[in-house]
Amino acid sequence: MSVVKKGRRPRQTILFIHGIGNSGLAWSEVIRQLPDDTRAITVDLLGFGQSRRPSWVAYDVATQARAVLRTCLRYGVTGDMVIVGHSMGALVAIEFARRYPLLARSLILCSPPLYRQEHRRLLPNSEAALRRLYRAAHQSPEQFVKLSSLAMKYDLINTSFNVTDENVDSYMNALEAAIINQSSLQDIRKLTLPIHIIRGSLDPVLVSKPIKQLAKDQPNVTVSTVAAGHEVRGRFIPKVIEAIAAMRQ
Repeated sequence: MSVVKKGRRPRQTILFIHGIGNSGLAWSEVIRQLPDDTRAITVDLLGFGQSRRPSWVAYDVATQARAVLRTCLRYGVTGDMVIVGHSMGALVAIEFARRYPLLARSLILCSPPLYRQEHRRLLPNSEAALRRLYRAAHQSPEQFVKLSSLAMKYDLINTSFNVTDENVDSYMNALEAAIINQSSLQDIRKLTLPIHIIRGSLDPVLVSKPIKQLAKDQPNVTVSTVAAGHEVRGRFIPKVIEAIAAMRQ
């Protein structure tokens, strides 16, 4: 955990949770643009960044949320926080708020891969297609490492994204436990705190239908769209800053 920005008498504490394959550094540009009276905190999830990569743990959202809590308590970070999560980090944020409601004031979820539970269908849907793609990647980790290197070379992903032969097992375990076999869409419906979802209109791994239905059914959930892809970069960043500012009211 890093307290990246600590203003005098901070009016707002924000916990940033990165996505799969990234680290707390993914939020650097967002944090740089925050007001001076903001305390900004980042964590490296288990298996990523500078955190441990234990082979014996399940890299599911419950395990990650417990690890985030332990880190917060170790550093004396308590009280109601605005929690900002990206991709898998958004799913961890949902689990954290569900388990520890006294610590979460509101959620900002960037590019959350919220998928409906698997069941037999006569016709394929977007979630099923994405799960097949994820399972194919899970079966060929060496190919995924090569594709990741190409994506970095051509500036298609965040510069903090880092998947190598050394940490690809953590990535694949998290992909299976937290994203393929998730219950986050069901869990978020149980939350009553303010939740704002930011989705990129060009995001290849985000499914719009369940998010739109969620906002329709849940009065505490709002959604905004930005002409961007999956990563928090470029046009995505002002939307995150705007959402954080709205949570100060």
